[in-house]
Amino acid sequence: MNAMNKTKVPISVFLVIGIIAISFSAIFVRWSSAPASVTAMYRLWLTNVLMLPFVWNYRTEIRRIHLKDWLRTVISGVALGLHFLFWMDSLYFTTVASSTAILTLEPIFVLLGAFFLYRQRTNRTALISMFIAIIGAICIGWGDFRFSGNALKGDFLSLIGTVAVALHMLLGKSLRERISAFVYSFFVFLFAGAVLAVMNVYSGISFTAYSLKEWEIFLLLAIVPTVLGHYIFNWLLKYMKASSVSMTVLGEPLGATLLAYVLLSESITMIQIAAGCLLLVGVALFLRSDEKE
Repeated sequence: MNAMNKTKVPISVFLVIGIIAISFSAIFVRWSSAPASVTAMYRLWLTNVLMLPFVWNYRTEIRRIHLKDWLRTVISGVALGLHFLFWMDSLYFTTVASSTAILTLEPIFVLLGAFFLYRQRTNRTALISMFIAIIGAICIGWGDFRFSGNALKGDFLSLIGTVAVALHMLLGKSLRERISAFVYSFFVFLFAGAVLAVMNVYSGISFTAYSLKEWEIFLLLAIVPTVLGHYIFNWLLKYMKASSVSMTVLGEPLGATLLAYVLLSESITMIQIAAGCLLLVGVALFLRSDEKE
């Protein structure tokens, strides 16, 4: 027993891996010149291709999924697809810092949804910690906010994408009580990609007219922020509250801003650095006060 305990990896390690992985998402999207709906579609479907060799091992579990859970999985997939579509499209109109900072509203939507759907309450210390973290995340992108023109359009698209991913997170928390992370993730990614494919067909967007560089970016998006990011967060939903998983995702604005500074030459200020520290303190306090061991 002691030997087994020594080999266990703390959940915090997976949280850090997931945050770093999803922080690369905005960078890869900015490197791509393909339409956001195509980038998101191939990001998801290439993930399905990577997971496909292992699906046969879960055939018994798949056959036992109830119709009600299938419907919820479809809705969760549609919500995830809309999140990718709107959020990735926002990056063509506004900065990485501004777009990802708006994503920090996700825990608020998740917290409200958890209360109305599951009657899940949160203590006062956790709420204060959430407020601190969100203020920090908003301050990271504050200098890049623009309240007119294309930047405003990009911020609005990011907001719609945030609402969609909150719905996806709430449904995922319920489904992960009965469905494994692999099965849930595989079909959610599949349905999300299908929604984007329909939108591409409707809009007359090409599925194939892309350079080798674009396909490499699609694959990077599948491996790094999707498999190492979203899949890990789907797995964590069984062991953590949806609101807690959403709070850890607040690390993305900080990670994306730092990566944008290094890889995209976007500016970074002392205010953003201080805001990043404030964000991390808020997230740590929230997890400590709201999450059971």
